[in-house]
Amino acid sequence: MKEQVIKAFEDSAEVKRRFVREHADRIVQVAQLIACAFREGRKVLLFGNGGSATDASHIAAEFVGRYHRDRAALPAIALPADTAALTCIANDYEYAEIFARQVAAHGHKGDIAIAISTSGNSPNVLKGVEAARTRGLITVAWTGGKGGKLAGLVDHCFIVPSTVTARIQESHITLGHVLCELIEEELFAKKP
Repeated sequence: MKEQVIKAFEDSAEVKRRFVREHADRIVQVAQLIACAFREGRKVLLFGNGGSATDASHIAAEFVGRYHRDRAALPAIALPADTAALTCIANDYEYAEIFARQVAAHGHKGDIAIAISTSGNSPNVLKGVEAARTRGLITVAWTGGKGGKLAGLVDHCFIVPSTVTARIQESHITLGHVLCELIEEELFAKKP
């Protein structure tokens, strides 16, 4: 069992190393883009299913609350967190519309939509991105494997080089934390 534990941690670390080698420049670019959106009074909408839904909630909470520093709240909404909206939309329309309807309600030109899907093929996430594009939001995807259909629909795509859901999700939450750290520094660090 000990060998299994060590292998799991080593695999996770190696996936993250491969990911950051490929995406470091894009991470900086997207952090600057989000910081600029916050400066302009824009917001971030995050959405996904299952573990990706909790990642969306986790990162939205880091923006609204705080990551490392005491600072002003930053406007971010985790779309999967509103149970009443989810069940209303799923019941009155269909499950594939749960994010698209919320993007239509909350999203405005210049806002940022972060779509999270380990496969890149979740119909409700794809429809959410389509709604974001229609409304003029800047679109970002966190996905894995080959990126699925999602990779071709967004402005900025982060594809974790793994097909193992756990390894993809571990990289996604690290990506979210690094973005929070960079954005806080960009917006709230005292410049000399």
